[in-house]
Amino acid sequence: MTVRGIDHVGVTVPDLDTATEFFARAFGAEVLYDTLPRAQGPKGGWATERRLGVPQGTAEVAVRMLRLPSGPGIELFEFSGPRQGGAALPCDLGWQHVALYVDDLDEALRQVMEAGGVRLSEPVPLPGPESGERNRFAYCRTPWGGTVELLTYPDAQPYEKETDQRRWRP
Repeated sequence: MTVRGIDHVGVTVPDLDTATEFFARAFGAEVLYDTLPRAQGPKGGWATERRLGVPQGTAEVAVRMLRLPSGPGIELFEFSGPRQGGAALPCDLGWQHVALYVDDLDEALRQVMEAGGVRLSEPVPLPGPESGERNRFAYCRTPWGGTVELLTYPDAQPYEKETDQRRWRP
């Protein structure tokens, strides 16, 4: 068995169309297809509840697959139902953020803010084994509160001296 990499990241959003617009404007994402078009939803019941492990009465309203310019996919889910908490913060248990590599961190942050996102801080240097003169990162939030890390590391990283392993394969 071989794991090739991350195929897609699933994100639950309050409004599928608004989230699609945000990801398109902020990151250049494109719609690949709608798995569950809004006109065919909602889809609920026992099969949905069991398959996804969601509370009874939860229904998928719409589902859409986006593609980032260099992958992976982002699968957007809009749900209705008896339970829906706010967006997870990095201190919460579970998958807490998605990190996107960008070539121009300042431009990426500008696009996030223009698309309705919020920058949490100015870019800061990557620490320790990831450090390098131009290696930086910053966190931001989507309009619905999800956390996204933007990072760039154009310079060699110290960990590369200790191993032949790399984060990206050519």
